Amino acid sequence: MVDEDLRWETLDSRVAYECPGFEIVRQDARLPDGTVTDFDYLSEGESVVVLPFTSDGEVVVVEEWRQAVDRINTALPAGGLEPGDDDRAAAARRELTEETGYEADAVEPLTSVEPANGFSDAVFHYYVARGCTSTGEQSLDDDETIRVDTAAFDDLREAVRTGDLRDGRSALGVMYYALFE
Repeated sequence: MVDEDLRWETLDSRVAYECPGFEIVRQDARLPDGTVTDFDYLSEGESVVVLPFTSDGEVVVVEEWRQAVDRINTALPAGGLEPGDDDRAAAARRELTEETGYEADAVEPLTSVEPANGFSDAVFHYYVARGCTSTGEQSLDDDETIRVDTAAFDDLREAVRTGDLRDGRSALGVMYYALFE
């Protein structure tokens, strides 16, 4: 089988570094030609990303400090799946409410992607939330500083085009919706 001609064999796997939110995994692997090499990757698991529309068609967005890039980032609400999150739509609802204080009338799947599978096992499950209304109650994690706002979808699409919306997972969600919905 052709796939087997490309497959690497994992000889050993261990966590090289861990912190809240992710781990760095180090593996020893045998390549198809027999060469043994090491391979490190970021392990952060699965997340949900929500494209939330209010009843008047605005999109609920978050503005959050991102230390790695030293600036405020405009993004769609998102968060990691927690142990026991068998219902991703319910997890999307939870993340929307926790980060923004908005609740949705309806949540439907949009797509799932592996955004950087060359060096990460991350999977983003995108959901569209409709009929979102503010309850005003955020429930932020200890390391989150988030301001909630709304934006017109066309403005978000234009911000992706001009490079002003730089958050990759948010840009992908906006463009996927623009292309396929």
